[in-house]
Amino acid sequence: MPVITALIALSGHIALLLWGTRMVQTGIQRAFGPSLRSFLGRTLSNRFKAFLAGLGVTAILQSSTATGLMASGFAAGGLVDLVPALAVMLGANVGTTLIVQVLSFDVAAVSPALILIGVLMFRRAQNPQIHDLGRVFIGIGFMLLALHQLLGVLTEYSDTAAFQAILGAISQMPVLSLLLAAALTWAAHSSVAVVLLVMSLASKGLLDPYQAFALTLGANLGTAINPVVEGQTGHDLSAKRLPVGNLVTRILGITVVFALLEPITAWMTAIDDDGARLVANFHTAFNLAVALVVMPFLTPFANFLVRMMPQRLDETDPGHPRYLDPSAKETPVVALQAAAREVLRLVDVLEDMLAGTKAALSSTDRRALSLLRQKDNILDRLNTAVKHYLTSIDPEELSEADRQRLSEILLFSTGLEHAGDVLDQNVLPHLAKRLRRGFKFSEEGQRELGRLIDRLGSNLRTAAALFMSQDERVARLLADEKIVFRKAEREGTDEHFRRLQKGDVETAESSSLHLDLLRDLKQINSHLVASTAYPVLERQGELLQSRISQQNGGRPVLN
Repeated sequence: MPVITALIALSGHIALLLWGTRMVQTGIQRAFGPSLRSFLGRTLSNRFKAFLAGLGVTAILQSSTATGLMASGFAAGGLVDLVPALAVMLGANVGTTLIVQVLSFDVAAVSPALILIGVLMFRRAQNPQIHDLGRVFIGIGFMLLALHQLLGVLTEYSDTAAFQAILGAISQMPVLSLLLAAALTWAAHSSVAVVLLVMSLASKGLLDPYQAFALTLGANLGTAINPVVEGQTGHDLSAKRLPVGNLVTRILGITVVFALLEPITAWMTAIDDDGARLVANFHTAFNLAVALVVMPFLTPFANFLVRMMPQRLDETDPGHPRYLDPSAKETPVVALQAAAREVLRLVDVLEDMLAGTKAALSSTDRRALSLLRQKDNILDRLNTAVKHYLTSIDPEELSEADRQRLSEILLFSTGLEHAGDVLDQNVLPHLAKRLRRGFKFSEEGQRELGRLIDRLGSNLRTAAALFMSQDERVARLLADEKIVFRKAEREGTDEHFRRLQKGDVETAESSSLHLDLLRDLKQINSHLVASTAYPVLERQGELLQSRISQQNGGRPVLN
């Protein structure tokens, strides 16, 4: 019975440690994720800046997996060279050791204060960023509390026969221990949590330094597996170059260090005999050593990865461009037609997203929302491919008409991508919130939103026709739709308030969601109009630069 109680207590405290680690990661990603991704993308110009950026971003995110997935996305999309992307991963591996260094000191006493501050920020703050940072403080507090409780349980049950038998098995089979730690880290998605657990055992003398170091090497192996498993899938092996390269460097480093583990252990224990500090220092030293050794050889290593994993296009992948023929760039007029045809694929994807959004107004299927978010990723990938294709055409080969058409294609492609972003970042989260809270739109409200989405679909098809024809008559029709949507939003808001006054319960529950959706749908329509109708009308001199014109002796008059 005591053994069962001890296992339940250990499992609970480990679960709290994992949950605290996850809260820190998700809180930081929600608060600073887009900024960190942009920062990472800007620093991938050379290996040294990329190494420091990977270290810094991971130190903030506390997830080398998250950094690895971001860098893999850049590399797989051809946005950065493989060499700086590999350098990012080396930096990320060092960055993830920093919180272990901090928590190797006895700072458990501050956990209640951190949780209190975090709860106040999470519940009271109107600023979404402060709200998310509150989540981070709560997570750190949970991690410290879990570590403190772990130490208590380990101390209480350290002399039991079952516990000694487990530790004895670990000490007799260091290779198996390494693989066990790797499996735990892969399953937990957190090398930080596993290394902190090892550190807790070592601090109480329950693991000798050699055992602790072997388990720490396993945690470093496990965390390199996650980006390989969770990265982009498909038949194109080139998308796996970065995570596989990171895994290979880890395996090579672990093999060498494991072979030399006995002299390394003797040297490090001669410097410091504190178990927790030993684990933290070994963890950091291992990743620093791997980075220093591998950094000079990144170029030949990257070339090797390219040869071993050549790019293979998967024709069934909807995110892969189908019509962007590189050889056509020698004849710009053909290349522009190919790019225009590719942009029409974005129209099809966005139309599917709108249809799925309408269905989600009443659906209870959470998976459908996840599938819609994946379609936004397809929009992003296709838009990026179109932009790179068009900007790689030699400007000297373009006539004035070609330059104008190139601008039209880029503008429409970007407008479609922005419309998809509004769906992904605004509309879908509102619909997800409806599911979480169990709300329903009133029948009238649902019909109203459905009609607007249908109208958006019709306007999207009109925008696609205008994109191909550049007919000013179609441009006027589409531009008028902006007025229609403005009027529809105003009338919809008035109708919504009338239903509230009648005491409609469903309307009251979903009030803020309904009004937000009206605004978001109008914004999507604005992107469609601005990216197609406005350029045509501006060329014809039919578009005012401002809605305020100068009349009556210079006095501003609204048009």
